[in-house]
Amino acid sequence: MASDSILLVMDMLNDLVHPDGMGGKSYVPLMQDRGVYDATELAISKARAAGVMVGYVRVGFSPNYAECPPGSPVFSKARDNGVFKLGEWGTEVLDRFAPQPGDPDIIKHRVSPFYATKLEPLLRAQGIRRLVLSGVSTNGVVSAAVREGHDRDYECVLLEDCCAGATADEHDHALSGLRRFAQVTSAADVTF
Repeated sequence: MASDSILLVMDMLNDLVHPDGMGGKSYVPLMQDRGVYDATELAISKARAAGVMVGYVRVGFSPNYAECPPGSPVFSKARDNGVFKLGEWGTEVLDRFAPQPGDPDIIKHRVSPFYATKLEPLLRAQGIRRLVLSGVSTNGVVSAAVREGHDRDYECVLLEDCCAGATADEHDHALSGLRRFAQVTSAADVTF
């Protein structure tokens, strides 16, 4: 692949975006209403057709939740609810967006896709300078990726129609703050 871009598909996990996952009551209806599933498929297809790497970022913890911060307002209930457990259905990428052999799999234990992960070494080794970002939640991993990517000198492109918050307000509020740090566009309009 001779591209300086990567499409990151972040936390599009069964636990969050499958109707039978824990996020089925919050993310799924909003994603269906806004066409996020179809837009994400389009973005992945366009990236692959252009020879752009597609990387997958997944939140997950060991079966004993050793990396799970007990005092975190975001993750403290993961153990109690049996979610985000690596090696189980919930942390697999939704089938519609399934990785292909060789696609990078970046496991994270916090909100940020950069914190204590292999993302930065991968980007540097591959000569990536442009991050095209999608996923859930807009105010979580997407926001963290935009802000940290910006501060690490990457060009950040946010695919608005490939993201969702748990509520429309969360999504809209996050977007309003991210426009300073990233180009905001759509799956149909992005150029790879």
